Amino acid sequence: MSEQFLDTNVPGNPAYHFTIQPPVREGKAGWIDRPELVPHAGRATQCVHAGVQPDPAYGAVMPPLYLSSTFAFKDICTNAGYDYTRSGNPTRAALEEAIALLEGGQGATCTSTGMSAILVALNLLEHGSHLISTVDCYGGTFRLLEHAKRFYGLEVTYLDLSDLEALKAAIRPNTRMIWIETPSNPLLRLTDIAAVAEIGHRQPDCLVAVDNTFLSPYLQRPFALGADLVIHSTTKYLNGHSDVVGGAVVAGPHRRALTQQIQSVNNLLGTSQSPHDCFLVLRGLKTLPLRMRQHEANAQEIAEFLAAHPAVGKVHFPGLPGHPQHELAKRQQDGFGAMLSFELKEGGQARVNHVLTRLRWFTLAESLGGVESLVAHPASMTHASMTPEARKNAGISDDLIRLSIGLEDVKDLRADLAQALSFA
Repeated sequence: MSEQFLDTNVPGNPAYHFTIQPPVREGKAGWIDRPELVPHAGRATQCVHAGVQPDPAYGAVMPPLYLSSTFAFKDICTNAGYDYTRSGNPTRAALEEAIALLEGGQGATCTSTGMSAILVALNLLEHGSHLISTVDCYGGTFRLLEHAKRFYGLEVTYLDLSDLEALKAAIRPNTRMIWIETPSNPLLRLTDIAAVAEIGHRQPDCLVAVDNTFLSPYLQRPFALGADLVIHSTTKYLNGHSDVVGGAVVAGPHRRALTQQIQSVNNLLGTSQSPHDCFLVLRGLKTLPLRMRQHEANAQEIAEFLAAHPAVGKVHFPGLPGHPQHELAKRQQDGFGAMLSFELKEGGQARVNHVLTRLRWFTLAESLGGVESLVAHPASMTHASMTPEARKNAGISDDLIRLSIGLEDVKDLRADLAQALSFA
């Protein structure tokens, strides 16, 4: 990646054109040395301490929330590292440091929404570039890719990325990105990241991007498998409380120029995340390990319950031995996650609507990854922006129901599904 993408307006970049005089950390307490320990600590310890150290000014254990839009200069062309919040903000920098460390990347940039994170990634591509995407990607991703095809000259191929021979055949001289969503939304299909990355990197200047929203860095580390970029909707598991929208793009390890580029694009697009929302995501990260373990335990029990239920025809969940990529999930992931989808044995709109409206603990709503359980109908909700033909090609039927398993007592969730699946 060329150094020409260094942005002189983004703090921390080597090309930043102001002199920086940062606050000084002094003292004899052991926590002074903590930042050097965090990169080598356990993942739960990293979730608590990454990007968050006691404030050097007053010692506050939680970092201040810097709501200021602008920052005073100490002298001509001299500041404390920040000049304008769109370009950089201490609260956002803390979250970016934390997410990059958890993913094992070089650096990150935090965006206003998950969709703007995808937009930042796509703006790394020159006009006329070719992108290969997971065929059953999130509906918003599909909508954005189709928009870029129509207005910005992006060429897009949707593909079942488990078919590696088809992937090899689909690569063109102008292929510049392979977009992986694993597990996919909403069919929970997996992509072998290492295998796809190996193929993608045969093509010069081709970036392998992985949407890691469904699993979070606690359960999957795409950079260790060869990815160049990791994308998140921080709205979901990283925040975990359904009270923030946000996104993040992370550059892979030792990708200094790529880090500068994603930061520069975020700055120039004006898609930076607000300090307040960054503060809330930082709070959410601290409980990520506890939440993910309970989410997953509940999801495993619910998936097994649904798989044995006489009214259910098929369950899509990598944690079930019958899932066609169960072994890949065990090899590639550190857990199976908490998203699943299922189809009724006897479908039809009336029966699907019966289930959607009878559920009481599962809230009928879009989004996912919060402490509460949600139910969604992809064809009419999250993937309604896809054409019926595109949904058919992706395998998303009108009978598909998607669940985001929350942290409620699993007995209550089972009972709720049992009564909703009763058609007597």
